[in-house]
Amino acid sequence: MTVMAIDMSERPFTVKDLEGMPDDGRRYELIDGTLLVTPAPTPRHQKISMKLGSRLDAVCPDDLHVFAAPIAVRPSDILEVQPDLLVCRDSDLTDKLLPVAPLLAVEILSPNTALNDLNTKKAVYERLGVPTYWVIDPEEPMLTVFEFGADGLYEQTAVVKADEVFEATAPFPVRFSPAELLGTLR
Repeated sequence: MTVMAIDMSERPFTVKDLEGMPDDGRRYELIDGTLLVTPAPTPRHQKISMKLGSRLDAVCPDDLHVFAAPIAVRPSDILEVQPDLLVCRDSDLTDKLLPVAPLLAVEILSPNTALNDLNTKKAVYERLGVPTYWVIDPEEPMLTVFEFGADGLYEQTAVVKADEVFEATAPFPVRFSPAELLGTLR
């Protein structure tokens, strides 16, 4: 998958522009008025998303929700991101979107989105105040966890490889290994 950024030199893209985008299987996101277009995900990506989403949903407290993309995190008219998975408070949702930072954002890498997910989107989630950010590499498989440190910036707090077990405490307790998220898909 290739991420394409489109910059409008005369004015930034807005969420109104997003509403006119085609329903073509691509993900359209805005980062500070710049449009990011991502192609449809791979089978490995989708398997991990489905498995992790199910695992999270099975232990999710009643006042929280787990969502898979596409669901808009839209804190302004020039910023809308759609994490592959997110966890949010019920009280933060509107009928259409999440206007504030989720408690957890998860991105599943693809070869052409890795730099974007590990840099641009990580910086956006940090700026928005997303307390926990997970990045999953489906090829390894491997989970990297970022959480806020004492300085108010993300610190890498865990790297979990293959069959190693990750025991999350935030946003709620859950336990899994990156390899099991692929199921029988190897």
